[in-house]
Amino acid sequence: MKKYLFSRVVRGIISIIVIVFIIMLLVYSLSDRDLIFFGDPVYNKALNNKKTVYKYEQWEKYGYLEYMTYADYLNELRDSGQLDKATFDAAVSIGATAEKDSDATKVYVKKFEDYCKANGFTVKRLDRVMVKSTYGNKLSMAEGGEQKLFAYKERSVFVRLGEFLKNLIKVDTINFAEGDVGERGLTFTWYDPAYGGEKFSPAIMGNGTQHKYLVYFDNKFPFIHQNIVKIQLGKSYSVRQGIDVFDSMTESQGSHLKTEVTYPTGLVEVSADDLHNATYVAGSKPTDPKNPNYTRFNDDYTNTPTLKGGKSKMGYSFVIGILAVIGAYCIGVPLGIVMARKKDKLLDKLGTIYIIFIMAVPSLAYIFMFKAVGAEMGLPTTFDVDSKSALMYILPIVSLALPSIANLMKWIRRYMIDQMNSDYVKFARSGGLSEGEIFGKHIMKNAIIPIVHGIPGSVLGAMTGALITERVYTVPGAGGLLVEALNKYDNSVIVGVAMFYAVLSVVSVILGDVFMSMVDPRISFSTKER
Repeated sequence: MKKYLFSRVVRGIISIIVIVFIIMLLVYSLSDRDLIFFGDPVYNKALNNKKTVYKYEQWEKYGYLEYMTYADYLNELRDSGQLDKATFDAAVSIGATAEKDSDATKVYVKKFEDYCKANGFTVKRLDRVMVKSTYGNKLSMAEGGEQKLFAYKERSVFVRLGEFLKNLIKVDTINFAEGDVGERGLTFTWYDPAYGGEKFSPAIMGNGTQHKYLVYFDNKFPFIHQNIVKIQLGKSYSVRQGIDVFDSMTESQGSHLKTEVTYPTGLVEVSADDLHNATYVAGSKPTDPKNPNYTRFNDDYTNTPTLKGGKSKMGYSFVIGILAVIGAYCIGVPLGIVMARKKDKLLDKLGTIYIIFIMAVPSLAYIFMFKAVGAEMGLPTTFDVDSKSALMYILPIVSLALPSIANLMKWIRRYMIDQMNSDYVKFARSGGLSEGEIFGKHIMKNAIIPIVHGIPGSVLGAMTGALITERVYTVPGAGGLLVEALNKYDNSVIVGVAMFYAVLSVVSVILGDVFMSMVDPRISFSTKER
């Protein structure tokens, strides 16, 4: 079994990498990269050279290519001591055309071109765009027509994949902060300063780390939290600009949740600042007494997110999904068993009608139908992240559970009827076993195996959300994240979410195999040599 699991895990990891590679190939190499400018107001308003430059800048930000301007090149030379200020000032400005460059500019433009050629960059020069004046024939520079000199290099999908995997897991260390931060290290305390140092709450705090709190406790599930290891699936540039995909799925939502906070200086305020997730920003320690944070912070850990009262996207999706899964198994499995035992009887026929109805009617139709029925019953039909009412969960859970119930009923009935017609059941009857013993010890045990295999997938799949159900009931879950990213051509989000789904799929398959072997010890995943 151990050998099988190890082999399955290795193959699963390889499969995930292949999936990510294919997704990257599709979105970065085989799709039209100009689609990212669809609906971009800056791009639509820009003209002439400014529009071209903006296009290349955005392509670099989205990960299509590497981009470098002539000014960037000179800045690197100056910062490294290879270029003095006087020469920099003389060479940094390029002429309206190459012929109009100053002598100093021509020298360094040539060096820039040689450097780019040696490193695989393509140099692109845009001459100044001139237009005739509205009055007379006098020429003037067109809007956005300033001369530009830059270079670009296409990014290989293999390089992109390597960087993605390299940055997938980030570990916070005491060497994160640059400069003099005092004594670097970790501190353990039994009494968390964020609670005033009076509440018993263990915490591990760092100095020189990105996060001030590496481990802490609070009253939110799972109650113990850590900032040591972070998953990075890639930053969004359209859906939520600058936010990592995983953070976007796991950050709380809703209105600010204010609590009593004790700041590092000892000041106590009712605030929504989340000190447990404060991060380091070099030179941010307030020095001006007029600064509101002057009386709050005594170090550079001043970047504090805010606490919010609602769950995260994944949180809402998982709560609704897991309750729907539990309900589906609690209802669908018993009904499927009863249908099999009462084959061709009234209950079996009613169950078959329900299964056919769910299979025949589009999901959107019966979701709206149950939404209308729920509205007549006075149940909330839209989701409110600031509401604490459990009633708003009912309709999404019911709508999500209905097809799963029908599916479980169908397969349990089929598996049990197949087992009932098996030879071993006939032998058991001839041996004098009662129908109850035959169903409980033999038929049920064998018929439930395929159903057990699907349990991990159903549970883990709850994290991904349900697109149609969440949209109909306006649930702020994870279901619409991928669709929104596709609509906005946010490539990083597409790759990150696809990898997240791939990991859940691989893990669910492996756990399904483990569960099957636990239910039926006769199932073995090891091979014996003969």
